[in-house]
Formats: sequence, C-alpha cells, structure tokens
Amino acid sequence: MAAIKKFVTTAVLVLVAAASLSLPGVSEAAQRVAAKKKPQAVTKHAAATRGVVRHAALHASVHAAKRVGARHVASIIRIEPARPSFGQLYGLHNTADSLELKSSVALVLDQDTNEVLFSKNSQAVLPIASLTKLMTAVVVTEAGLPLDEMLTVSQDDVDTEKGSRSRLKVGTQLSREEMLHLALMSSENRAAHALGRNYPGGIGAFVVAMNRKARQLGMIDTQYVEPTGLSSRNQSSARDLATLVRAAHEHPMIREFSTSSEYAVEVGNRSTQFRTTNALVRSPSWDIGLQKTGYITEAGRCLVMQAKMAGRQLIMVFLDSTGKYSRIGDAERVRRWVSELPVHAPAAVAGVPKLTS
Repeated sequence: MAAIKKFVTTAVLVLVAAASLSLPGVSEAAQRVAAKKKPQAVTKHAAATRGVVRHAALHASVHAAKRVGARHVASIIRIEPARPSFGQLYGLHNTADSLELKSSVALVLDQDTNEVLFSKNSQAVLPIASLTKLMTAVVVTEAGLPLDEMLTVSQDDVDTEKGSRSRLKVGTQLSREEMLHLALMSSENRAAHALGRNYPGGIGAFVVAMNRKARQLGMIDTQYVEPTGLSSRNQSSARDLATLVRAAHEHPMIREFSTSSEYAVEVGNRSTQFRTTNALVRSPSWDIGLQKTGYITEAGRCLVMQAKMAGRQLIMVFLDSTGKYSRIGDAERVRRWVSELPVHAPAAVAGVPKLTS
C-alpha cells in the first residue's frame, strides 16, 4: 500500500510540474536560475540553453508541488470508479451458489440428454460480448460463401463503439477462411465485422440473418445488432447460448477454428502470429470441442464451451464473471465438481426471475 501511495504521489508531482511550465512565475524563476549557470545566447547553443531552462523549471515545480499537500493533490486527481456490468446493476452477483462461482450466470448441461447439471440465473438476459462471434461464424458457414475469397479490412471495420485495437490494419487482405479463423480463435473484431460486411446485402442483411437464425434455433431471449459483440445491445441468456453452442458444434470448421491455439497469417509483408483467448485450450486437463470467450464492461468476462469430461459431453456457459481469470477458475471448479458427481446426480440450481434491459 505504501508503494502504491508513493507511486501515485510521484505521478502527481510530475503532472503538477509539467503543468507549471506554463505559469509565468515558475518560468521566470527557472530562466533566472538558468541565466546564472550560462549566459543567454541566440547562437548554436540556444537549444542547449532551452533544455537547461526546462530542467530548472521542472526542478522548481517539483519542489513547489511538494508544498501543495494532500488536500490539493486530491483536487487534482479524479479516480473514476469502474463501471458496473449489467449483472452487477441487476444484483445477480448476490445470488449464492454451491460452487461459489464468480460468474453471476452459469449453466452446465449434458449435450446428449439435455439434462441440466448446474444452473445459476440461467434465464437472465445480459450482454454477451464476443460470444456473438459464434453466431457470426454459424451464419457465415451456413451461407456457403467461397472460403478462399479475399476480403479487405476497411475503415468501416474499425471499432468506433469501444475504441478497441486490432492488429489487422486497414487495407489488410485475408481470405474469408482466415477471417473466420481469427474471429473465432483470437476474437478479432475487424475480422468479424469484415465477414458481416461482405455478406450478400451487406452488414444490415447479415444482422437480419443472425436474428433469423436465432429464431430458427428457438433462441427467444436473444437479439443481435452487429457481428462483433462490441455493442451491449447484443444480448442473450445462458439457456439460449447453450442452444447456440450445440448448433455451432455441428460445424467441423467452427470446432477446429475455435479450439486452435495459434495461427499465423500474412499481414502486409510479414507473417503475424495470433493466439487463442482461452488458456484452457492448451491445458492437458481439458478436452474441449468448441469454445468462445467474450468481454466488454457491460457483459463482464464471458465463456462458453463444449467439452468432454467424466464420460459426458457437456455444454458450459459462464456470463458476467468478475476478475480477469475468474471465468477460467469457474470452469475449473465445474470440472472438478462434475468429475465427482454420481452418474444421475440432481441438478444444482440457483436463480432469480428473468431480467431484460
């Protein structure tokens, strides 16, 4: 704690010092200090003199800042609290469960029998972040479009919703198959958007196709407004997402791309390596047939998987998990719990009435 306080104090002092360079009093004092050390000149030494002035000003400002005191420092720094997720706003994290999961929503079911093994707020409707890309992949795959067709990342694919970064620069050309691979494995937003934009009829027609497919699958709690998941208006329930995982798992290409650990593509004149967003893919303790991660502030940390464990093919959904690694921890808790279950164990259920926004 002391180290953090010292770091913050030092940062404030530097900020105050930098700001004070524009104050006449400090600037003039610094110039006088510099003048004593070296006469002013407009010769080739002028640049060096300006450097001395700036250094002296900074030195004087830091000493001045030290005299400010904690009361004034508090008025300079404004620490914004982290924005809550929808699940936190709805109070879903107040729901206790026997596994003490960090996810406010969870569902575990047997893929073959549809038996629910674990349920927590599974009917709540929340933002789903990049879990959206599973539906993007299903629509693209079932459209039968040429996988070798080259697509170009355009300015339209740049994220203006969250300002997220991408390693696919505007002008990058990749095949539809490569775009799909990166969207599933690395959750590449520009790749996912380019896939939707290059659908017959454009992005609008693609979103219509996404919602139409959701209705065909019986996903009555689900809506999509774009193909990446950056919008918090892409929403679903754990039950609907389990249905989507089941449908996506029927496509070998989606299974393969979502569970590959790394993949290299040519970006410009160089080979660029991409990696999976799910560390469990590399774990020898897991036999994962399909997976997708997701995160935006409104959704929290999200994860869906199809995996084989304890002789069962299971579908797992975790939504609105708190903490960077908490969704992985929740999956591990479920794996250990399932491995100890008797064959016909009753479902563990924790939930609240359905919520929508």
